[in-house]
Amino acid sequence: MSQTTNTSHDPFFFILTGIPGFEAYHIWISIPFCCFYTISIMGNTTILTVIHKESSLHQPMYLFLSMLALTDLGLTLTTLPTVMQLLWFNNNKIRFEACFAQLFFLHVFSFMESSVLLAMSFDRYVAICRPLHYASILTNEVIGKIGIAIICRCVLAVLPPLFLLKRLPFCRSHLLSHSYCLHQDMIRLVCADIRVNSWYGFALIILIVVLDPLLVVLSYCLILRSILGTAIWAERLRALNNCLSHFLAVLVLYVPMVSLSMTHRFAKHTSPLVHVTMANIYLLAPPVMNPIIYSIKTKQIRQGIFHQLFQRKLH
Repeated sequence: MSQTTNTSHDPFFFILTGIPGFEAYHIWISIPFCCFYTISIMGNTTILTVIHKESSLHQPMYLFLSMLALTDLGLTLTTLPTVMQLLWFNNNKIRFEACFAQLFFLHVFSFMESSVLLAMSFDRYVAICRPLHYASILTNEVIGKIGIAIICRCVLAVLPPLFLLKRLPFCRSHLLSHSYCLHQDMIRLVCADIRVNSWYGFALIILIVVLDPLLVVLSYCLILRSILGTAIWAERLRALNNCLSHFLAVLVLYVPMVSLSMTHRFAKHTSPLVHVTMANIYLLAPPVMNPIIYSIKTKQIRQGIFHQLFQRKLH
């Protein structure tokens, strides 16, 4: 505690916060966090390896899934260093430059998660509503362009507020309310006019956090209309099953995202523990759950994992 008091005004550092009220139990709390990070790294690495090794999985759906796994891996590796150093070693200091770098990658990968899920919903729409044109619409070249567009969209969305924030003076306490650096957390420590940042943040919420889920919902409405227009029940169930993994991944991302936004908006004065817990669920749930969902619900991924394991045993 004394470390935080002495360095909360250090001009070269921000001070991270662990689990409020449970600082004495950080070493025990680190055990589930370590398990979550391990599951995320191993799970997403396995998905990437299987898709890379199995030529039968070099299809649009699985190429988009590999993008999602890369994004989840990036999100995990971005928060892991500061979270685990705080829980294991009680090291709650992070340099200004490192904090801004973490902020950049954290928000880029968060926006990429949403963008990739939107691209995957388009993939499911084409596969179900226009199956005869699927191969001609989603060629490798088109998928590559979609991937580049996602990266450009997310990087260009995050850079302006980052540069705006870096120019502002931090003359208040440098104590952050999470164990990683978030824009909305850092901006409250600024003692200057932040209207430009606020308006830009509002525009980002509209263009990404609101627009992406709406487009995903629209794609599912079109998919449902197409499925219900099919007379054969077996065809309906097969089409719904093809969408199930993606639908669960959408819920895993957007339910915590909406819950966190609602908590910040309508429960500002609730316990800091609630805000920290919601933020950790939002950042950890997708990277941990996505590989589990796709490994269990997608037969081709499951078969690819068994095939790779069997090959290793033979060698």
